[in-house]
This record gives sequence, C-alpha cells and structure tokens, in this order.
Amino acid sequence: MSTTVLSMDEIINAICLHMAERKAVRVQDVQVELSWDEDTGYTAEVWIQGRSQYLVESNMIEAILRYLHSEYGIRAYRENVRLDLDEEITAIVNM
Repeated sequence: MSTTVLSMDEIINAICLHMAERKAVRVQDVQVELSWDEDTGYTAEVWIQGRSQYLVESNMIEAILRYLHSEYGIRAYRENVRLDLDEEITAIVNM
C-alpha cells in the first residue's frame, strides 16, 4: 500500500483551484484559511470577491480528490483520504 501526504499548502492550493473553477474566477482571486475545532472538525474559510464561505471536511476532501487527479494522476476515493493535524493540517492518502 502506497501513501501520499499532501502538505497544508497543497491542500490550500487544491481548494483554491477547486473553488476558482466552481465560481468561474481566477485562482489568484481565491483566499483560503484552514482550521480545526473540537466541535466542527476540519473546515476551510474561503474568500472570493469579498464574500466568505465555509467548507466542511467533505468539501475539502472533494477538492483534494480533484487535485490528486489533476496534479498527480492519482484516482483516489473518499475513503482513501484522511485529514490529520500535527504541526499543521495534512492530507494522508492511502492507496
């Protein structure tokens, strides 16, 4: 079984690319801040054109799956991706 680990920067890139495509804006116009909270778990606050939107873990994983396919040529499933928090938030992909 191989494992791929995405850094916090790569997760942010994945969300930026995903949201830019969904909202038909430039990637540079998307800002993302990741967080973890005991009550809400992993979330991402996304700012596009002055508006804020929160993504929950499942939305984040959807963006990560698209990023894995477009950047690494890896086809993964939701159950293969796990978010983890140590020094920073990472995504661990077990194939």
